[in-house]
Amino acid sequence: MFFLKKKKIKEAFDQELKKTRESFFSRMKNIFLRKSTLKIDIEKFLDHIEEILLSSDIGTKTTIKIINNLENRIKKEKYEDDQKLYEFLKEEMKVPFMDIKNEGLERTIKKYKKKPYVIMIIGVNGVGKTTTIGKLAFFLKKKGFNLIIGASDTFRAAAIRQLEIWSKKVNIPLIKQHMYADPASVAYDTLQSAKSKNMDVVLIDTAGRLQNKIGLMEELSKISRVMKKVIPEAPHEIMLVLDSTTGQNAFEQVKKFSFFVKISSIILTKLEGTAKGGVVIGIVDQFKIPIKYIGIGEKIQDLKEFDGKKFIDSFFLSTNHQKNKKDII
Repeated sequence: MFFLKKKKIKEAFDQELKKTRESFFSRMKNIFLRKSTLKIDIEKFLDHIEEILLSSDIGTKTTIKIINNLENRIKKEKYEDDQKLYEFLKEEMKVPFMDIKNEGLERTIKKYKKKPYVIMIIGVNGVGKTTTIGKLAFFLKKKGFNLIIGASDTFRAAAIRQLEIWSKKVNIPLIKQHMYADPASVAYDTLQSAKSKNMDVVLIDTAGRLQNKIGLMEELSKISRVMKKVIPEAPHEIMLVLDSTTGQNAFEQVKKFSFFVKISSIILTKLEGTAKGGVVIGIVDQFKIPIKYIGIGEKIQDLKEFDGKKFIDSFFLSTNHQKNKKDII
């Protein structure tokens, strides 16, 4: 039963990443699907791999790092055939995820002794931030936590309305004010309510007007300062929501928000609809920020905990790919 469940989870994960996976393999198959007796031109091989990684939006710096490490391993370790090179590449692509601690949010909340645990959600408009808050609320509620949401993105009436819809759908209380109200005031009221009701978790939505950098920085700083008046340690976590379909633009968003706040973790949305899933590897490698969740659909349950090693495994064929070449897609 355990084996069947594990296999089902893997198949679901592979399906969710189908576009990235197929795009990656369509470029990889011409390199690796060959007879193991053929001698590989290492220089040409590395050039091909570099092109594949860059086209998958992994990013220049991370790609160079992977290629250099791969080249060093080839020189240092004897390889028997293309299968060995295949395993080398797979292992090197896992390195960024092994170098960073990624404790599950559920465990972090349970370890925290004082209530509530405050999470501030940031991200530019259009990345699916409000929808992600609804999904995250649903996910945490299923884990047994009591939550409350604060609608501190008061500059968009649509954001407040969306949160109202999600809060009713998930049956979670929402604290809101009128449009253009002080976002910090909404956050303050939310934390006060959370304390009085002994809530486990608070989710605070924020505006994503990145074009107004100074205003955004001041607003996020003010929200943090005001929340500390209620709970000195708040926010305990700052989650950045990114749209994976934007590819390299996601890197720029991480850079810009990092100037304003200390990002604790990342949620990547719309991963099922892009061939640019390699951006995950580059972000983790360059910024050392763990990715907690990925969005893989529009349904309320379409938010999954992220596992970097499984993510890389889903890109690659089985170790017996030369015996069964149908594994390629």
